[in-house]
Amino acid sequence: QQQLVESGGGLVQAGGSLRLSCVDSGAMFSIYRMGWYRQAPGKARELVAVITSDGTTSYADSVKDRFTISRDNAKKSVSLQMNDLKPEDTAVYYCNSRRRISSPDYWGQGTQVTVSS
Repeated sequence: QQQLVESGGGLVQAGGSLRLSCVDSGAMFSIYRMGWYRQAPGKARELVAVITSDGTTSYADSVKDRFTISRDNAKKSVSLQMNDLKPEDTAVYYCNSRRRISSPDYWGQGTQVTVSS
């Protein structure tokens, strides 16, 4: 049973915007940290942005000033607003949930983002 359900993604032209959303339906209590990672073909999975329960955020340098991560603690959800998309942002984007500081990570099934030039 998939516990992280993602939505959003798709095909967009360079300079366009997309919004990704994810809900951790399996979490019973407040989630320590949620975020997004991505994996391009032939490359390792990399962190895009994460946000902790107190609102502290961290971004990859490549997406700073273009992407914004936000969360709704009550809904156990996280969103990623992606603006000024570039072809190099093309990847499968994975939602990540770490329910406690030392607990294993849960992952979404991944959603494809394709940016055409």
